[in-house]
Amino acid sequence: MSLSIVILAAGQHNRMKSQLPKVLHPLAGRPMVKYVLDVATQLEPTSLALVVDYGAQQLRQALGDEILYVEQLGTGHAVLQARGLLAGQAETVLVLYGDTPLITHRTLEAMLAHHTENKAAITLLTFRPGDPTGYGRILRDKTGRVTGIIEQKEATLEQREIKEVNSGILCFRDAWLWPHLERLQPKHGEYYLTDLVELAVAEGEPVAAKAADATEVMGLDDRVKLARAEALMRQRINEGWMLAGVTLLDPASTYIEASVEVGQDTVIYPNTHLQGVTAIGRNCRIGPNTIIRDSTVGSGCVIEASVVEGATVEDDVDVGPFARLRKGTHLAKGVHVGNFGEIKNSYLGPGTKMGHFSYLGDATLGAKVNVGAGTITCNYDGERKHPTVIEDDVFIGSDTMLVAPVKVGKGAKTGAGAVVTRDVPPGQVVYGVPAKAKKKQVR
Repeated sequence: MSLSIVILAAGQHNRMKSQLPKVLHPLAGRPMVKYVLDVATQLEPTSLALVVDYGAQQLRQALGDEILYVEQLGTGHAVLQARGLLAGQAETVLVLYGDTPLITHRTLEAMLAHHTENKAAITLLTFRPGDPTGYGRILRDKTGRVTGIIEQKEATLEQREIKEVNSGILCFRDAWLWPHLERLQPKHGEYYLTDLVELAVAEGEPVAAKAADATEVMGLDDRVKLARAEALMRQRINEGWMLAGVTLLDPASTYIEASVEVGQDTVIYPNTHLQGVTAIGRNCRIGPNTIIRDSTVGSGCVIEASVVEGATVEDDVDVGPFARLRKGTHLAKGVHVGNFGEIKNSYLGPGTKMGHFSYLGDATLGAKVNVGAGTITCNYDGERKHPTVIEDDVFIGSDTMLVAPVKVGKGAKTGAGAVVTRDVPPGQVVYGVPAKAKKKQVR
């Protein structure tokens, strides 16, 4: 079966009370419409149109130009506006909504299969909410055949007792849909897609219905529903990682965005947030109380009660507690960063240790360097940032100030409290303010 898909993502959506188009509001770190686009793409459609109006430019910036955009003239005309792009391109047209990000590929595949089996002109995706108020009710005859959809404001008291309602997601026989759209008559100033059901029934065309879980078709038109969907999406993501071999000690307090990857046998402790384009390797221990954003963490790492952003962490590194790795940080294999350490735009070579209460900015450290407590790279002179270079096997004493630009040669040492304002040659010991070379004792 060939397939065309229309995703309706138009309207100002005032209930969100936001300048941001509703479908761009984030859900587990991604715009909600991206989930719908992903599911649509999995169905391998022949053509795909995203119908937009309010916020069209913002949608283009967020989603790119690879999608066909059709600006609607009014909400009732939304699908009709896609006719020039989609008519005759496939056997079936599927209509989705940009504000239903919880819909699954499995549910849509089942709906399309049901549509084909019944040779239907229209197939409705229906559900049974706890409270059907506000939804269009599904009308059926005594045999169970669908005969129409009645909107809430037009329904009788008896019809309002019907529990089965329309989700808004429909699929159509392509050849039947496009000419019948032109026959719709306006109601309350709008053209309703659901009125096509009445036309199909009047012509004796089959109308099918497929039931779905209510949570999958929930439309997110305010921030209360957005928060509910966030919890449901987070549960899906967390369960997926647990089934893939990741241990979450308390899934309810673990926040993993959709763009994150986690390796097997990693343990994630409570109140951990994994965000953005982040990858965690195998056999790590992450958290508790940790934020990792847009970073890569190797295997065998321990990151406890720390913030990591825009950093690269190789294998067997331990960080924290209470450390901060800022953008541009790169920790090589076996590095240790202790409590209350901060690193920015710096490289620490294999086996280097930065115990605690230190700051490294714009620095390059070699292998097996010891950074004493309270060490600071003074990288900013009020106008420009300057680099610090520390070569292999250097010992930096506690409370050393490295006034950049400065270089400390291989195997050199600084005494506690030294203020290093000049380059230190390899193997030399310096101390004092300003730091000077230690004189050899005369016997």
